[in-house]
Amino acid sequence: MLKILVIDDDPIVRAALKRTLQKQGYDTTVVSNGEEGITQAQLLRPALIICDWVMSQLDGLEVCRRIKANPELATTFFILLTAKGAAPGEEEDRVRGLDAGADEFISKPIEMNELKARVRAGLRLHQLNQDLQSQKQVLETLNQNLQTQKQILEAELAEAADYVRSLLPSTLIGAVRAEALFIPSTQLGGDSFDYYWIDDDHLAIYLLDVSGHGVGSALLSVSVLNVLRSQSLPNTNFCQPSEVLKALNHAFQMKNHGDKYFTIWYGVYNRPKRQLVYANAGHPPGILLSGTPATKIQVRQLDSLDLPIGFLSDVNFDDAAFDIEENSTLYIFSDGAYEINQPDSKMWGIEAFIDLLINCSQENTRHINQILTHIMALNTKNNFDDDLSLLKVDFG
Repeated sequence: MLKILVIDDDPIVRAALKRTLQKQGYDTTVVSNGEEGITQAQLLRPALIICDWVMSQLDGLEVCRRIKANPELATTFFILLTAKGAAPGEEEDRVRGLDAGADEFISKPIEMNELKARVRAGLRLHQLNQDLQSQKQVLETLNQNLQTQKQILEAELAEAADYVRSLLPSTLIGAVRAEALFIPSTQLGGDSFDYYWIDDDHLAIYLLDVSGHGVGSALLSVSVLNVLRSQSLPNTNFCQPSEVLKALNHAFQMKNHGDKYFTIWYGVYNRPKRQLVYANAGHPPGILLSGTPATKIQVRQLDSLDLPIGFLSDVNFDDAAFDIEENSTLYIFSDGAYEINQPDSKMWGIEAFIDLLINCSQENTRHINQILTHIMALNTKNNFDDDLSLLKVDFG
């Protein structure tokens, strides 16, 4: 039952209002002065208060101010009773009443039908305000829950990114030197790569990029990485790139892996023969730089020869072979290394990226971190839009 509090120092008015309001079905409490009214308001938490303006000791304006200043009572609908011709008849008094927090005015002598209508309207507004407050609390709780879930998800994604990073190879030293950069985007991506000696004479080098972003792409990327690292593809010569891609295509058809496909550059370097054999399934070209600034830098693009892995089941992949000269360097990278938006909304692009590699070689600044510094200077955002992976292999 809705509670109404009446504050009036006239016993006749109190009795009339209590009788009328109780007949309307309201739980009505009456008090005779402002101090008692404030005390009862704090105890009862009424939906609506009817208070006389002119009372001894504490008048209706001060009662209204104190009640509206209480956060727990601020939404209580407050009606001021005024003498005939006072507020709301005089603009100055009406302003004083509104400034004190009054929501409505009723003149004395009270017309009971008008009172009933004003009370009904006031209670409707109070209930609407309560509903809005409840919805606000629900939304605040929901927002807090979403923020908590967001923090948990971000922590899990960061953990997953750290796990992916932990699987990537460290710098390779010896007859062939290999090093890599992996700069993840704000989202969990699908880049992974590796380089390792299959045997004493053959070095495997590969980089793959799964379509899309998120956990699904990362999981597929890690799965492929583990399959290649463990050499668990059946009946496959891992020194023959075309066989490796054919076996991967058979094992990772996109219809069986959430409609995700991946590009991959896979090469094998034969150290005694100084020969590089590679196959490329839809991946950006490898860039092979040979020579020195004094002898002029020779550039060869090891382009894509076939479709990405997972598109079609009956694809035959082709190998290409090149002799590796002394002082040669091979760069393998994902498209995140060159698909960088510029301030003029144009894409930086692969040709500009290749020019950067050539310029760095001509200036004898082939250090991989110096290349990264150039790329980061071009990026106008705090993070890259896509994972940036870059492998650098020096054949000596």
